[in-house]
Amino acid sequence: MRIDLHTHSTVSDGTEPPAQVMRAAARAGLDVVALTDHDTTAGWDDAAAAAVKYGVAFVPGTEVSCTHGGISVHMLSYLQDPTAQGLLSEMDAARDSREYRARRMVERIAEDYELDWEDVAAQADEGTTLGRPHIADALVARGHVDSRDAAFATILHGRSRYYVRHYAPDAIEAVRLIREAGGVPVFAHPLASARGRVVGEDVVEEMVDAGLAGLEADHRDNPPEARQRLRQIAKAHGLFVTGASDYHGSGKQNRLGEFTTSPQVLEQIEELGVGKVVRP
Repeated sequence: MRIDLHTHSTVSDGTEPPAQVMRAAARAGLDVVALTDHDTTAGWDDAAAAAVKYGVAFVPGTEVSCTHGGISVHMLSYLQDPTAQGLLSEMDAARDSREYRARRMVERIAEDYELDWEDVAAQADEGTTLGRPHIADALVARGHVDSRDAAFATILHGRSRYYVRHYAPDAIEAVRLIREAGGVPVFAHPLASARGRVVGEDVVEEMVDAGLAGLEADHRDNPPEARQRLRQIAKAHGLFVTGASDYHGSGKQNRLGEFTTSPQVLEQIEELGVGKVVRP
């Protein structure tokens, strides 16, 4: 059984609508796929219907944007109650802040590059929370950079003079809120040092105390030696490990099913979460 528990659609920063992600998952030979758009569950219904149509089991999920000590942290949540007010309020606040941040960044970038908000809005479907990936796509469309990756490595980098921070809940509190919502919290790409600074094992221990269930060990942004270290950490703290693609369509090079999760871990997630996996 091939299980990929980390994908994105146009509801956040992917390039394919939820239904198309499910179709692509089926074509990639996946048996189970999660949709984990940033700070939203808006794509769940379309993804679930399409998954049944294409013969793929669907795991409802979300990638919650967090921070700890000034370091960006991403927390995957599976099978939570999408109406749970505590988690919902924090995700709403993060989305609102992200769009405000994006507007501020466009204003700064426009001082040096030909770019406006309409360019950015043109890169996403109506209702999508606009953020740095959409600014990157606009920069590509304008011919200022060759790709999203190039935009993030230069103009949109966290140390760029155009960069603006946005609100995100503390990672420890996010774990608590996910648990309160009946979800299963998994720390996404914990040692992806190429993305920037990463939190230490002491912070992982705090997450464990708050209810962390797993670590996303098998992810292309965790260096190979880090994946083994994450397994050691998981074993020491009684956590499970997952693997996933972090698929974004054409927005990233990540390919569906390039890393997968074991059926045994999926069973644990189903036992812990209040939601249900949608099966064809």
